[in-house]
Order: sequence, then C-alpha cells, then structure tokens
Amino acid sequence: MFNTLKLNTSNSSKSNVLLKAPIQLSQMTGHADHKTEDVKGIWMMRRDLGTTVDAKKLEKAEARLKAKQEKRTEKNSQKTANPLILEEASASQASNKKESRLEASGKNKSYDIKIENFDVSYGDRSLLTGADLHLAYGRRYGLVGRNGLGKTTLLKMMSARSLRIPSHISILHVEQEVVGDDTQALKSVLECDTVRESLLQKEKELTTKLNSGVGDGTESSKLTEIYAKLEEIEADKAPARASVILAGLGFSSKMQQQMTREFSGGWRMRLALARALFAKPDLLLLDEPTNMLDVRAILWLENYLQTWQSTILVVSHDRNFLNAVATDIVHLHSQRLETYRGDYENFVKTKEERLKNQQREYEAQQQYREHIQVFIDRFRYNANRASQVQSKLKLLEKLPELKPLEKELEVTLRFPDNFEKLSPPILQLTEVDFSYTPEHRIFINLSVSADQDSRICIVGENGAGKTTLLKILLGDLTPNQGIRHAHRNLKIGYFSQHHVDQLEMNVSSVELLASKFPGRPEEEYRHQLGGYGISGDLAVRPVASLSGGQKSRVAFAQMTMAQPNFYILDEPTNHLDMETIEALGNALQKFKGGVILVSHDERLIRMVCKELWVCGCGTVKRVDGGFDEYKDILQEQFRKEGFL
Repeated sequence: MFNTLKLNTSNSSKSNVLLKAPIQLSQMTGHADHKTEDVKGIWMMRRDLGTTVDAKKLEKAEARLKAKQEKRTEKNSQKTANPLILEEASASQASNKKESRLEASGKNKSYDIKIENFDVSYGDRSLLTGADLHLAYGRRYGLVGRNGLGKTTLLKMMSARSLRIPSHISILHVEQEVVGDDTQALKSVLECDTVRESLLQKEKELTTKLNSGVGDGTESSKLTEIYAKLEEIEADKAPARASVILAGLGFSSKMQQQMTREFSGGWRMRLALARALFAKPDLLLLDEPTNMLDVRAILWLENYLQTWQSTILVVSHDRNFLNAVATDIVHLHSQRLETYRGDYENFVKTKEERLKNQQREYEAQQQYREHIQVFIDRFRYNANRASQVQSKLKLLEKLPELKPLEKELEVTLRFPDNFEKLSPPILQLTEVDFSYTPEHRIFINLSVSADQDSRICIVGENGAGKTTLLKILLGDLTPNQGIRHAHRNLKIGYFSQHHVDQLEMNVSSVELLASKFPGRPEEEYRHQLGGYGISGDLAVRPVASLSGGQKSRVAFAQMTMAQPNFYILDEPTNHLDMETIEALGNALQKFKGGVILVSHDERLIRMVCKELWVCGCGTVKRVDGGFDEYKDILQEQFRKEGFL
C-alpha cells in the first residue's frame, strides 16, 4: 500500500497527477471485470506512459521458460526412475595371423605375454590407443599412472581375456572379496588348488568303491596313480603352506578356522589375496593390494612376492612397496604404455632424464627448422636459388615431426588454516577404558593428548583398535570409564577409510557440495573442487563414474570446505596416485593445525608424522625411534615366527 503515488506522463507538460486516496494494487489486478473509469486516475494514464509490450516476444520467452522447466522435470524424473547408467569398458586389438596360427596349433609354449597394437576405452573415452604391453615370464611389473587414466580398466580387460593372452597361461585377478559362507578360511584357500582338490575327490571315490566291494577291480591301480600325483604336487604340504600365507596376512590360528561369512569385507579381501598367492597363477594381477593391509602385513607381502616365480602385474600407489617388489615399471600416460627397467626410484630418475632429452631434441629440431625456413623465405622468389629452395623444402618434409614435451599437470592440495591458535591441550583422553562387550576390552587405562602442533601417526595390526581410538577422540564413541576433553573451539575434519564409499553416487561433485553447503554460488563449489583436481567435465559427471582416486579428491574437497583446525585421517591414501599422495603430504606439512593420521603408507608417514603411536594389547605405546624402529620390531617378529 502506498500513501501517495506520483506518475510521470509522456505528454509535453510532464505534469504530475496526485492520487487523493490510497490504492491497493493487488485488489485491482486480481479482478478482470474492473472498468477503467471505476479506478479513477491510475488506469486512465496507462496508455499515456508510452510503454508497449511485444506480444510475440513475450510468447516466445514464456515458451522458452516452459520448455526449460519441462526439460528439468524430465531430467529429475529420469534420475528417479533410472538413478545411474554407468558406461562400460571395452578393448580392441589388431589381428595377428602368425600368433593366431601358433595359438590354434597348440605349439605356443612360451609364458611371455605380448599384447600389441590394442585400444582400451571406457564408454566414449579412449584410455589407450595403439598401445603395446610386453611381460616377460618371471618378472614383476608395477603399473603406475595418474588416477582415472585406465590402470584398473586395463587389468580387467586382461583378466577377462578381452585382450589376446595365450590360452595356456592361467590368470588370476584379485579384484573382489571372497563370498561369505560356511567354508572355513583355511579350507577356502586350499580349495583354490583345483588339481589337488580333484585328485583328493577321486581318491575318496575310489577308496569308497574299494572298501564297499562294488568296484571293477581297477581301483587299486588307479589309487596308486593318484597317490603318485599327490606326492608329485606335494599335496601333504598344502595345508601348512596355506596356513603360512594366511598367518602372514594377519589371520591367527583361530581365525583360520572361522567361517568366511564371519569376516568383514576387508578380511575377505585379504582372504582373496591369500587364495591367489596359494594358487600360483602364471599371471597374477593385483590392484592396490596394500589398501586392505596394515604395515605388518605389507612387509610380509613384500618379502613373499620377492620370491615369486611367475609373472606379476600390480597397480600400487605405495612407492616403498614398488621399490621392494617391482623389477620393472610400466607407465601409463598419454594413452600409451612405456616400460622401464628397475624399481620405482629408478623409474623416476630415468623418466626425468628421458623427458629432458626429448625436450632438448625438440628444441634443437625447432631451431634447425627455423634456420631452414629463414633460407626458404629469403630466396623463395630468387630464380638462381630455386633448386636450393626446393631441396630445403624436401628436407623439411622428411624431418620427423617431434612433439613438444607434454607436462603432466602438477597436483596441489591445500588445507585452509585461517584460524586462531588454541591453547593446549586441545584434545585429550585421560585414564580411558573402552569395550564393545565385557569380554572384548579394547583399551584399559589409556591416556593420550594432542595439540595444534601434533603430527601423530597411529599404527598397529588390523583389529588392534586404531579406528576405535579415532572414534573415541572424535567423540563418536563414549568411554566406559575415563574422560575425553576437547577444546571448545576445536573443529575436527574427519576422513574415514570408508569415506569414498559413503559419497552420494547419483549426483555430480558440484551437486554434492551444494547439498552439504547450500546457498553458495556454483563458482565457489567449482573452485573448491578444482583445488583438488576435479575440474571441468569431471565436476559435473556422476560421482559413481569417477575413479577411486577422483572420488577421494571429492571427499577431501567436501571435508576441507568447512575449514577445520584439526584433521583426523583414517587411511586417506587408499585409491590415491603417488602424485596426489605427495601433494597430500606437502599440504599436511604446511597446515598450521593438528593432525592425527592412521596410515600404512611409509612415504606419507615419513613426510608428515613426528610421533608414532603403536596400538595394541589394550593400550597405545609411543615409539621414540619413529617408523624405522617400528619396522625393526616387525622384522624381528617375522624372524621369531619363521617368516624370514
């Protein structure tokens, strides 16, 4: 409602009309049957204002708006009806008649693998183009490269034999956890030796026939053959060998007798790894095997794989693991594969030298091209020099086309630290007891503390209580006895080892941040994601279509957007490539707040942590000698247990 309303007319006098009474505009516009004269002055002056509306333009604008709304409604309904359609990976390979004839004849007895001139794609995105991969039998290859380039996809294509691998070469890909049932863990491992299982089954059947007297008289001779074969494959030693593998991966004697359905997903993945190691395939494909292991199990696996007789191709982000295990490194970049002799450290040095040489060759050729071009341009229209110009032009044509050095984008992470210094202690546990059940006591009389300068790494075997300790520090679990003290201004950022799996998969990364931190402009969400390498098309693709490492970066972007002053990180390196782990270590070094880290990645631990807490036996012990002392303790345990 207005007390007075002045309107400028469009006539030459520019006179003002003053209304004598207040007018409720909403009442007038709500009725279509008002007569112009009933409204006194205001409607009478509408034509005098000189404003006109283009009806056609208005109709078009309304039509566009309606179409946009319908499109948005249709998109939302499709999301609801069909939450996500993931693209599929595919592989193609140029035919090789010689290899095909050799394979068909059955004369190919070599266990070397040569996969040549092949392509791998994911949906409409090319991952590898015209690539070659040669794996010599008995060597151990580490497959490295940035997240999202296709390392896991390549392993899957090889495992499915979508790429040509001779049929006599057995392949085992440790990809999925063992299905839980009533089979004991030890028996589950033994069953993957199909030859031994088949012989034992035949022995059982023949013995039954022989004892019941229903056989045809050939049972004794057949049994003799089977006993000879069982002795040849050392079948009697199989249970002991399986038990050693399980023990090395952290299964106690009691756990080895447990049914597989009683184990969590992480332990079932360990069981899948144990089965693969026991089966001894000709080609063993491992995808991030250290993700599911603690430091002790990783050290055991390093020692075990160093004696592996057949071929290994392993994707790993753990550079110390690759230095211990790999004899060669396969680098996936620019849609191709390049192989380097030696461990990871040697690969880094050789690659840097190779890149420098490439750049020098390119620059030298560019100078040579420019020198020739100057001559051509100078004498192009000189009849006396025509033959020389033609010669120079041919020389330019014959020069190999060298490409400038393709520099990989540097990964940088940053943890905001615009906060005030808090007086210590900012996080403290005093004489804490905790148990899930009276019989299952995790901690007894535990006292630990941390401040804003803390850089603490918690290590210990799986099941020792590392994650439980983090949840008590977070306040998610309440001690049965004792006190948890936290500074009133403490703001914790928590990265769970299952954080990636808990992301909403059907939305884009931008939509994910918008739902967690509503009301901000889209540019802010994109900027936040871009700081963690999720930019452009990646930011608007469904989270489910991202690689494991890219999902981890989205989780980091989400965690840091709230700007905590203390971070508790539980296995943050799972799925990250080595460049991102390096960037994470640098970011944590620069961060001015406190950090408590649970990790098995030796490189990250050495970069970040000043204190080492060993979790186990109902308490937490500080190791003054740091990670080196902890490794020495574990190696001594291996010697005592007969693993070394």
